[in-house]
Amino acid sequence: MGDTFIRHIALLGFEKRFIPSQHYVYMFLVKWQDLSEKMVYRKFTEIYEFHKILKEMFPIEAGEINPENRIIPHLPAPRWFDGQRTAESRQGTLSEYCAALMALPPKISRGPHVLGFFKVRPDDLQLPGDSPVRKPETYLIPKDGKNGKSNAADITGPIILQSYRAIADYQKTSGSEMVLAMGDVVDVVEKSESGWWFCQMKAKRGWVPASFLEPLDSPDEAEDPAPNYAGEPYVTIKAYTAVEEDEVTLSEGEAIEVIHKLLDGWWVVRKEDVTGYFPSMYLQKAGQDVAQAQRQIKGRGAPPRRSTIRNAHSIHQRSRKRLTQDAYRRNSVRFLQQRRAQAPSPKKIPQSQRGKPQPAVPPRPSADLILHRCSESTKRKLASSISV
Repeated sequence: MGDTFIRHIALLGFEKRFIPSQHYVYMFLVKWQDLSEKMVYRKFTEIYEFHKILKEMFPIEAGEINPENRIIPHLPAPRWFDGQRTAESRQGTLSEYCAALMALPPKISRGPHVLGFFKVRPDDLQLPGDSPVRKPETYLIPKDGKNGKSNAADITGPIILQSYRAIADYQKTSGSEMVLAMGDVVDVVEKSESGWWFCQMKAKRGWVPASFLEPLDSPDEAEDPAPNYAGEPYVTIKAYTAVEEDEVTLSEGEAIEVIHKLLDGWWVVRKEDVTGYFPSMYLQKAGQDVAQAQRQIKGRGAPPRRSTIRNAHSIHQRSRKRLTQDAYRRNSVRFLQQRRAQAPSPKKIPQSQRGKPQPAVPPRPSADLILHRCSESTKRKLASSISV
């Protein structure tokens, strides 16, 4: 299995807590080499103390002997008073710091000091208790933020995590997942395109299939995007054999188009004129690194579909609105026909403007043929030059 190490550290945002007094903690999603993913919470003062010790352990790499040799990233010291604006502005710095930390030589990035700091602690598993006055406030980095960079205008207030209800019991299949009982209400921290959502409930955190969850106010998922019949080019990175009639069977390495990205992780894809559901976990955008995506799906399979869940019970009177595959096919065929009709036809060049055909160049005759057909004068000149 090899030694334990961290593959990636992602800053998700920060929390404003009020027990025992007001303070801020940053939320990190730590991805380990065994493909497990753990959420850890760290104060900035803790991060800075970790940074100071790291520099003491590696003085050459910290530039203490020669500044030109420094490879350990910089980190500003904590301020005397850290308010919310400071907590927000640090997010870009922390994201860059974590990326640079992971890029350091293995003796540092995979050393015990780094691994120990980002390991899950007991207080990471214990959610803070609610204050009699105020509940903890969560501020997440915008999804489209690059490298975690954001300014105060990007975050206008605390992000209230969305609450969902479990429609059936769920037994976890890996250590990073969370057990659910029907009726449990969870807060969703992250909605992954794979259909696995990172949730928290009281003292528990973990990944849960989105298909086991429903919104509290409506059976429909308001964030589901509309179909895109123009399609996006993707490549299958793992074969899948259809189980349900509305699914599609594809081999690894096939080029397809995604026409509807649904949040439960089962996307509608198009292969020529055929459409069907396919696990988004087994797809990768065309032109991107397939090998890396294949490594990431080894730790967890595709989430189950809602239609396969037994003993599911919804609190809503009506069922979710979903298009049938017949509707997808009709709309897709109609769109493709319209696109072909609107495509400009190649321009026809009038006969009068066409150039005259060029005569074919005959092949060069052989030397013997040239000597046979040349004049007597040429033959005598050649004979005299050879004799000389």
